[in-house]
Parts: sequence; C-alpha cells; structure tokens
Amino acid sequence: MMSTVLFSYSQLESFVHQVWLKNGFSEEHAAMATLNLLEADLRGIDSHGVARLQGYLNLIQVGRINPNPNMTIEAEAMATATLDADAAVGLVSGTWATDLAIEKAKKCGIGMVVVNHSNHFGIAYTHLKKALSEGFIGISFTNASAFVAPAGGKERMLGTNPMCYAFPSPDGRHVVVDLATSAAANGKLEIAERTGKAIPKGWVMDENGEPSTDPSILKKGGMMIPLGSFEELGVHKGFGLSAVVDLFSGVLSGANFGPWVPPFPAFAPLPSETVGKGIGHCFWIINPEAFRTRSSYDQALLTWIHRFKNSIPLNDEIPVVIPGEPEMAFYHHRMEHGLPINAKVAEELKKISEKFEISL
Repeated sequence: MMSTVLFSYSQLESFVHQVWLKNGFSEEHAAMATLNLLEADLRGIDSHGVARLQGYLNLIQVGRINPNPNMTIEAEAMATATLDADAAVGLVSGTWATDLAIEKAKKCGIGMVVVNHSNHFGIAYTHLKKALSEGFIGISFTNASAFVAPAGGKERMLGTNPMCYAFPSPDGRHVVVDLATSAAANGKLEIAERTGKAIPKGWVMDENGEPSTDPSILKKGGMMIPLGSFEELGVHKGFGLSAVVDLFSGVLSGANFGPWVPPFPAFAPLPSETVGKGIGHCFWIINPEAFRTRSSYDQALLTWIHRFKNSIPLNDEIPVVIPGEPEMAFYHHRMEHGLPINAKVAEELKKISEKFEISL
C-alpha cells in the first residue's frame, strides 16, 4: 500500500504561500498560486499539486519563471484579448487571464483571452472556479511539453494538452470535464514511478513505437500516446483533440506550439529554436444569460444532471457518475479530513522547508 503523510489544508496553504513569498512573489500572486496549486491535491489529482512545487522552484532558480512579472495586454477587442504573461507561472497568469475574460463576458456575453510567454498552469479546472461561482460557463486549454506522438507517428510532437469544460449548476453540482488529451496525464506516470507500479498498456510506447508498461519510459526516449491509444480504438480522435488545444493555445496566442513548447523539468534542454513565446493558454468564459434566461438554463442543467444520474447503470450497486462528481467528493473529504501526500513528496516538502526556513 502506498505510504502517505496526512496534512491539513491550512498547514499546506500556509507553507506553500510562504514558499512563494520567499521566492519573490507578491502577496497577491503568492495567494493565487497557492490556491491553484492546492486545488489539485484537494480534487484528488495528486500529480499536479504540491508534488509539482519543487519543479516550479527549479524553474524560478534557472530564470524561466519570473516571480514578479509585468503582464501586458498585446491585443484587445470588446470580447477578446491576448496576454503576454512575462514568464509568469501559469498558476498566476491563468487566473489573471480568466478574470479578464470574466469581465468581458459580463459586458459582451462571452469573453475569450489567449496567453503567451507563460509557464505550466496546474490543473485546467482551477482557473475556472471564479467563473462557476458567478454562474458562468468556463473553458480552459493549455499546451505543454512535447511528450506525445501524433497518431501514426513515433516522434514527440505534442504535450498532454489538457482541456476543461465547466458548466455551473445552481445546487453546486457543477458539471466539470477536465482531462488530458493523451491516453494518461504525465503525472500518472510519475505517480506510478514513485510507487514502483507498471502502467496499463496503451499509455506509452518506447522509442521504436512499441507499446510499453514502463512508467519511466519517457526518460529512455519513449513517448506518450494520444487518447484512444491504438488505431482500432480511435487514436486519431485523441490526436485531433490535442491538436485543437495546441492551435488555440499556441498558434492563436503567439506562444510556442508542437515540439517547440519548452519542457517543464528545469534540467531538460530548451528547444534549439522557437516559434513563439513560452507556453500558451486559452480561456473562454460564457454567460448563459446571453443565450437564455438564467432560470431556464438552471432548470435545464438540473434536468440534465438528474436524467444522467438516474440512467440505467451497468452495476445496480454503482450509479452513473457525472463529470466532476468524483473530484468534488475528493474535495469535500480532503478539506475535512486532510490531504494524504505521498511520502516521497512529503520528504521533498521537508527539504524545501529546511532550505527556506519555513515551518511545515
């Protein structure tokens, strides 16, 4: 059984906040980055929470993350904008951009903001929380380090390129589709590697294009595979979804795209050439009231949830689960009972606390 160390949310929130401050973040940006980072742990996405903290610190140390960015708007129209994040961590620039998109949606019914010159932004959902709280639909994309081969190829060309679609519900049971467009998120490989477990066939392949179950295969020249995994299971569909994320996040925004996206590990060499600036994101915020009355939208959304929740299950003991429901269950349980952090990650946090003289 995987060894974990239990922390309360308040413990980790205070600690992570202080770490950002020690690394040059403003109070505002430290608070924003902390909330966005810990949202992953709260929702059970352990690969993208405090397990990523040391990676961000490494990027700050080598100068790839700017702890005190001067983010600027490069282009703007009534409902749209392009943001140069000035090498900010995506945990900050993503929410800054979403806030701008929300303000545009309030005026125009829809707001869309693309971001360039940014870095890894955590889980795609976290930047949409404010939109949901205001009753708006949110869409979030980002491109990422090239670990994924296109359908029919055996060269790293795309990132795991996650996408999130979030629909507000009046009773708080928001419908949230948050997923990588690869067969599995890179973080799941890291978790498997930490626990010494093999991964399912169809997640990765070796440098020769042969399927592998080795979670460390990326370090040996291997590649991840798009959703669908194999030709007969529709891998071209996963490739298509990943391409859409890359086109919006990179080509449209002015960020790098495809194999030119800079890698997350600070020790990994940067691409020898660039086609844009940093990593790119894309956010859409939609006000349902631009399309129908609030009451009619709310009623329709509740009807949708009720009908799917009461559809016929495969197993009579296990009801159908709507998108976002498992993560919300994790959120409430962990907020009340604490966050189980992998022992190796906890040891890493201890080293960070000692280095920066911050109590954990």
